[in-house]
Amino acid sequence: MSTETQTDLITVTEAAAGKIKELLETENKQDHAIRLSVAGGGCHGYQYGMQFDKTVGEADQEVTVNGVRFVVDAMSMPMLSGAQVDYVETMQGSGFAINNPNAQSTCGCGSSFSA
Repeated sequence: MSTETQTDLITVTEAAAGKIKELLETENKQDHAIRLSVAGGGCHGYQYGMQFDKTVGEADQEVTVNGVRFVVDAMSMPMLSGAQVDYVETMQGSGFAINNPNAQSTCGCGSSFSA
């Protein structure tokens, strides 16, 4: 069972926060936040985005969880509210997973959803 920290916007497991910190250090981007976003596309209508970002816009919401800064744009906030960011390692591979209570259905790979 993974330990997590919750904010009003997102939940982040310790595994995800640890991996993000590792990536920030490896890429020498400790001054960046992780931008979580939702965009049209994917096989179910929406797909998740997650990337390094140094800028925070006026309409963005910024939260710090487990020592990692996350930024979410205003359009993505309603679709990501209550979502959990996790890092999973399986025999098939490893990567970030977003468990979203707002998703009505998801694709098999978990990278797209319908709301």
